[in-house]
Amino acid sequence: MLECEKKIIEINKKIEELKKFSEEKNVDLSLEVSEFEKKLKELKEKEYKNLSPLDKLTLSRMVERPTALDYIERIFDGFIEFHGDRYFKDDQCIIGGIAKLNGMPCTIIGQQKGRNTKENIIRNFGMPNPEGYRKALRLMKQAEKFRRPVICFVDTPGAFPGSGAEERGQGEAIAKNLMEMAMLKTPIISIVIGEGGSGGALALSVGDEIWMLEHTVYSVLSPEGFASILWKDSSRVAEAASVMKITAQDLKAYNIIDKVIEEPLGGAHKNVDLMADRIREELLKVPFNELKKDIYYTRKKIQ
Repeated sequence: MLECEKKIIEINKKIEELKKFSEEKNVDLSLEVSEFEKKLKELKEKEYKNLSPLDKLTLSRMVERPTALDYIERIFDGFIEFHGDRYFKDDQCIIGGIAKLNGMPCTIIGQQKGRNTKENIIRNFGMPNPEGYRKALRLMKQAEKFRRPVICFVDTPGAFPGSGAEERGQGEAIAKNLMEMAMLKTPIISIVIGEGGSGGALALSVGDEIWMLEHTVYSVLSPEGFASILWKDSSRVAEAASVMKITAQDLKAYNIIDKVIEEPLGGAHKNVDLMADRIREELLKVPFNELKKDIYYTRKKIQ
């Protein structure tokens, strides 16, 4: 929980107590309730519009935050999930398939986290294995073959660092995704919907456009790792988060990403439907047919 939310909860509690007292004692306290509600609204606007990088990091990691599947079912029609990398197995941390966006066929790929311990074990806590990245690449190449745009939802603390993943070529799988995505002939839109960590996030982020939701982060490693490596002190997380420039606003200022999508007051988890509508509106504005023209021209010139 964010520090500012503790104050919000206190005021909410007072409002509920006043309403209950008013009903029980049959006393008109509407004026007092109205004053507290006004104060609550002002507090929310003030606090949520001035979040620190550490606050945004906390928001991006919240278990209540909408996942890739939450957005897919609200934004697209007729989603059909595909499985397996045709080499080893199906990595359930990365979901992918085909769907329609306002009638246009497209390929959807996303990193999926769980809502509880059981789901997180199945989804490997949002950390893909090599077979997950190979599945993603298989779907991207299929999209290129059938001229479908690719839309990626990025939400991972990083690629899984286990010995089995390394034995199966984790680094090679990520590197191949980077190389292939850079040359893919179909448009790619990558959207950071939570935590975009390290090469695990980058493997789905080499796109024609990269978008971030307002309270998400995108970094080369976690602030905890940064503080431990650089300062030998993991307690300096807040300082590291500020120094690393990991927020959507910082990255947009440096022209590393293309767009920041505003979240509902308090974060995307406060109103998932509204957040999904905003993403859908932005996707519908994209001129997918025009997105690759300059790239084709440049390649032809170089050749």
